[in-house]
Amino acid sequence: MAKNKKTKKKASGKKSEPTFTIVTENRKARHRYEILDSVECGLMLMGSEVKSMRDGKMSLDEAYIRVKDNELWLIGSDIAHYKNAGMWNHDPRRPRKLLVHAREFDKFAGRAHERGLTLIALRVYFNARGIAKCVMGLVKGKKLHDKRETLKKRDSDRGLQRAMRRG
Repeated sequence: MAKNKKTKKKASGKKSEPTFTIVTENRKARHRYEILDSVECGLMLMGSEVKSMRDGKMSLDEAYIRVKDNELWLIGSDIAHYKNAGMWNHDPRRPRKLLVHAREFDKFAGRAHERGLTLIALRVYFNARGIAKCVMGLVKGKKLHDKRETLKKRDSDRGLQRAMRRG
């Protein structure tokens, strides 16, 4: 009898694909940096920041991540004021603490001190449970010739795709 209950739950199709809402994405990062590794982490936010993020009012253009007192901090991200917060509004450019597991912190913070490697925020989104998450990336800066090479490769791939569609 217990098996029938389980099959009924699955047959009802109640549980669907996990959905998440992207708030912002650091699109310039894919052009400027070579992404070596990434990890999902939580964000410590105020209520007005969450409301503003749900409206899509966040920018990661100049954001980077620093290690301070064995904690990760998101610096330079901009979350606009929430118009209905009144006097309880937040500072738009304040540093925000990132929440990661200890083993992930050791792995990323240790490698970030290597020469030429940096931690940046790649994407911020709300997961299926409505919790704000940030995808942090360990990156290495691209040289100018690498950027040009990437653009050439992208253009040639587009040309091939067009030719495949036509023929």
